[in-house]
Amino acid sequence: MYKALVASLMLAGPAAATGIEIQVSGEAEGTIVIDLLEDVAPGHVARITALAEEGAYDGVVFHRVIEGFMAQTGDVEHGKTGGDMRRAGTGSSDQPDLAAEFSDVPFDRGVVGMARAQSPDSANSQFFIMFQEGYFLNGQYTVVGRVTEGLDVLDAIKLGAGPNGAVIGAPDIMEKVTVTE
Repeated sequence: MYKALVASLMLAGPAAATGIEIQVSGEAEGTIVIDLLEDVAPGHVARITALAEEGAYDGVVFHRVIEGFMAQTGDVEHGKTGGDMRRAGTGSSDQPDLAAEFSDVPFDRGVVGMARAQSPDSANSQFFIMFQEGYFLNGQYTVVGRVTEGLDVLDAIKLGAGPNGAVIGAPDIMEKVTVTE
């Protein structure tokens, strides 16, 4: 049975590369294309693609944006436009939290990581995109992908204020998030 399973997986060939396209609106306008690294973080990539396919990320704001560091989004519970933005960043999906999938992929500019609480095994739906390298995050957060197009759009996202980077006023929005092959 085991040999048959291995043989069938080998005959199937490599899986198609998965990614997402994020249509951004607000101060930033355009598309950010992300190559998801399913070989590095298969559980986290599966979660992001499932939420994107459900439309859960559509209309979610960039709630925490720190100049020279990162832009965070993905709160599908409290981060939707029209909601109470004071709670944005405190929610998750209706799925259980994920176990960490740490790797040796460094947090370079354009790398996408999963946001989490204090526990390494608390990532759920939120993710962040690096404006610049942040190697102090290496081995502490799960890397799920990297931007392949749209760094100019990323750089134009409305910045937050204060040490936590909370966006004041109208934040930029992920209007539509689409899974690509």
